[in-house]
Amino acid sequence: MALLFWGISAGHGLGPILAQPSKFTSSAAFWAFFFPSLTGMVGFWATLSLNIPDFTRYATSQRAQQLGQAIGLPASMTLFSFVGVVVTSATFVIYGHTIWDPVVLAAKFESKLLVSAAMLAVALSTLATNIAANIVSPANDFANVSPTRISFKAGGYVTGVFGMLIFPWKLIADPSGYIFTWLVGYSALLGPIGAIMIADYYLLRHQQLDLPALYQYRGPYAYRGGVNPAALLALALGVLPNVPGFLTAIGVLPKGAVWPGLVAVYNYAWFVGFLLSAGIYLLLMRRQTAPRPAPHAADAVAPAAASLVQ
Repeated sequence: MALLFWGISAGHGLGPILAQPSKFTSSAAFWAFFFPSLTGMVGFWATLSLNIPDFTRYATSQRAQQLGQAIGLPASMTLFSFVGVVVTSATFVIYGHTIWDPVVLAAKFESKLLVSAAMLAVALSTLATNIAANIVSPANDFANVSPTRISFKAGGYVTGVFGMLIFPWKLIADPSGYIFTWLVGYSALLGPIGAIMIADYYLLRHQQLDLPALYQYRGPYAYRGGVNPAALLALALGVLPNVPGFLTAIGVLPKGAVWPGLVAVYNYAWFVGFLLSAGIYLLLMRRQTAPRPAPHAADAVAPAAASLVQ
């Protein structure tokens, strides 16, 4: 928020900032940029949507977590997006070129106090975001690999080590590569995963799960050695159409070596993978009967009592 007030003040008000003309020469150029960007943002949020149970499991009720997310996420992210647009536009008015990285922008401040405050804010926000969104879920995953040997704390340290090994500062060094290669790229994987989970829970099982059976090695959810071949096949086929476009985006395949239609499919990677995996999974699972929840003790006693009365 401090950057927002600074941008409005230094940019002589919202008028000059919002009056900046579009950089797109035509509507076609805008839409060609918009849809891959949309896919990237969906991929960005797909990570948290898949691991949100790590947080909602502690909610007091279903309504509590729904209300909390409805109030906390849309409003705050809309505000942050507005701040980002205004501040970036203000940098063009002030410096003659756009600066999207807050760290680079803070380096241009003359006041040492302002630079220190900005760097502290960036550090705190990055730390808070990574702890909330990027550490809790993988820490749980590593801990679940061997609960007796790996604690949640140790899982967090392992996550931190892997996080540094992928050089995240290189990912965000180029905003174009970060959005159109990294975010769109892993949305091609997360879309099919989310599709299989949603199709299984809502369309196949109609929100009915046999909770005790989930923990049985030979229960109805065991499939083949604990692996559902239909889910893995649906995942692979959902990812497959996006692979040529991804390899082209990262430079493994030269431009022109892949049919342009496949490259265009990659721009919608999350949506393509989601729809394809959901359809294939339901098709493969159509002959399998969804396990029914075991009756509660009270439900089992009631019919017996009714028969005695008759």
